[in-house]
Amino acid sequence: MSDGGVIGKLARGLAERRDVLSAWVGVNDAAVAEALARESFDAVTLDLQHGGVDFVGASQAILAVALAGKPTIARVPVGDFALASRLVDAGAAAVIAPMIDDAATARRFAEHVKFPPLGQRSWGPRAAQALSGFVGPAYLHGANAVTLAIAMIETREALASLDAILASPGIDGVFVGPNDLSIALHRGGAIDPDGAEVDRALTEVATRAAAHGKFAGLYCHDGRSAKAAFARGFALRSVSSDLNLLRAAARAELAAAR
Repeated sequence: MSDGGVIGKLARGLAERRDVLSAWVGVNDAAVAEALARESFDAVTLDLQHGGVDFVGASQAILAVALAGKPTIARVPVGDFALASRLVDAGAAAVIAPMIDDAATARRFAEHVKFPPLGQRSWGPRAAQALSGFVGPAYLHGANAVTLAIAMIETREALASLDAILASPGIDGVFVGPNDLSIALHRGGAIDPDGAEVDRALTEVATRAAAHGKFAGLYCHDGRSAKAAFARGFALRSVSSDLNLLRAAARAELAAAR
């Protein structure tokens, strides 16, 4: 019996509340995702919402990351739950859906990621079977446990509905986008992801997720904040992004050269 293969690595790590650090990739080139996967990241997140990654690029990147033995997470554009289904068929271990404001929206999202009786995902796991190690009926019965649906918490409405979102069938965890959350909390007046209002919201999200027996994740701009977030109960964290890492390395080497 398979343990979910490379796809199942993410679910196992989060179930055990291990330290799960993800690269964040917006460049639509599988070589970038694979290069970061071959570092000590635990997973790679492909950004199809704000990044340049499209479905074909994501499909190629998922396989390239799997060659490095790592699972892939994909963030879809707002409300594009049909794309979530295509990405899990392509072998994504998890999908992050932005702007999930209430339980009804959370449920609709989860239904596209989970097979019946938990959801309404249709059959067509073209790459997912091979990456999971499940075959045929074994994939049908094992996929729900290893393919994760992650709701983003980034609005006032989401915070108000946090318990209902966490209790929604098929939702495995939540992920905070601190930039958008800060904009919402300041009613459009500021971007302040490190401010006091976001800090209080992070404590609430981590506490409520733990109470529901689910994991919390957080977009982190650097390694220092990712380390601090783990101590606060956020098991899944990004560490910077591909472009930010590239810019930081370029600036450091140029400073040394000059």
